[in-house]
Amino acid sequence: MKTMTFDPTRDFASQMDADDPLRSFRKRFHIPKQADGMDGVYLCGHSLGLQPKAVASCIEEELKDWATLGVEGHSRAQHPWMPYHRFVTEQMAEIVGAKPLEVVVMNSLTVNLHLLMVSFYRTTSERHKILIEKGAFPSDRYAVTSQIRMRGLDPATSLIELTPRPGESCLRDEDILESIGREGRSIALILLPGVNYATGQAFDLKNITTQGHLRGCAVGFDLAHAAGNLQMQLHDSGADFAAWCTYKYLNGGPGCIAACFVHERHARSWQLPRFAGWWGHDEKTRFQMGPDFHPMEGAEGWQLSNPPILALAALRASLDLFAEAGMERLRTKSRLTTDYLRYLLEESTFGGFSIITPREPERHGAQLSLQITSGDRGVCERLLAAGVTVDWREPDTVRVAPVPLYNTFVDVYEFSRRFAAAMQ
Repeated sequence: MKTMTFDPTRDFASQMDADDPLRSFRKRFHIPKQADGMDGVYLCGHSLGLQPKAVASCIEEELKDWATLGVEGHSRAQHPWMPYHRFVTEQMAEIVGAKPLEVVVMNSLTVNLHLLMVSFYRTTSERHKILIEKGAFPSDRYAVTSQIRMRGLDPATSLIELTPRPGESCLRDEDILESIGREGRSIALILLPGVNYATGQAFDLKNITTQGHLRGCAVGFDLAHAAGNLQMQLHDSGADFAAWCTYKYLNGGPGCIAACFVHERHARSWQLPRFAGWWGHDEKTRFQMGPDFHPMEGAEGWQLSNPPILALAALRASLDLFAEAGMERLRTKSRLTTDYLRYLLEESTFGGFSIITPREPERHGAQLSLQITSGDRGVCERLLAAGVTVDWREPDTVRVAPVPLYNTFVDVYEFSRRFAAAMQ
């Protein structure tokens, strides 16, 4: 992508919006309002994506079928409930660069991580460690330490945490790979994010996976901040597994159903241990109600229970928009809006903050993280009072994410102007 020459004026931002090929998608979302009734500046899609307007009709369709058909809705609904999770499989697989066989929408993110670690965290006396980043999302750390303890091991000796160099906020790629090379023979599982939730740093999935596999490690990823944000090639990365939520960039709604990926080379690995549930059983014999579990091929074999239809209906409304827009176009706009945000912040005449997200486009997504020198959380409160929604992560970071489906260049311009006022 060619380097864009930016201008720090509202007129420039308005012209960029006028030229935006994705500008019509904003009208298909509900935008929270300011006190004066005007659209607010919502830059918090990294935490909770906005509601597509089609969500109401998608859910209402299922409520109507439930009311009129009852249990027969499993087979006779407009979108029959029995195979409903498959209505989103191809779209979800396209978003993360996977094959439909490798993807299933189910459960919640941490539940899926636990289920996948049951299968892929296999320990021996020599190989028992899990490699994560020290700045991992707390739920991930809780999950891996509990998995370690469930095997009678001690996190003090079985957990490796990658730490940035002194004075730096992000991990260097070479340091990640050096740790894998040094500790690889003792590592059973590498579990890293696609994007760090606090800094916005994106990780090199393919290189990490390649180096991990060369040393006999299983490799998995938490893609909570990457799915719907980065243009990924999950299948080609070779990762053994991944899991992600759908309420951030994927706009599925608060606490919405999650998804997971299991590489196709494991599609028929019947010998892998797993926690079993009836919806993962071979669908050809599922309703024979036999006592023995026979898993389905692919990621569907990790399912436990039949899926929540209303949650899937909300997600389907959003994934239809992703399919229409396409990840390539979304990523192109994301890079432009994020570059514009960085430009405006670096052109500013006030201080008191630094951008800790890597500069290189391939090393971040839509999010820029701003470290507030004073640690003043009141910055977020003042922004909210000014009609700007971002969020704060302890101890000192404001996270800002121009989401390409519904954010505009004027949103970015207005944030920079109101952020200056909030800082001063």
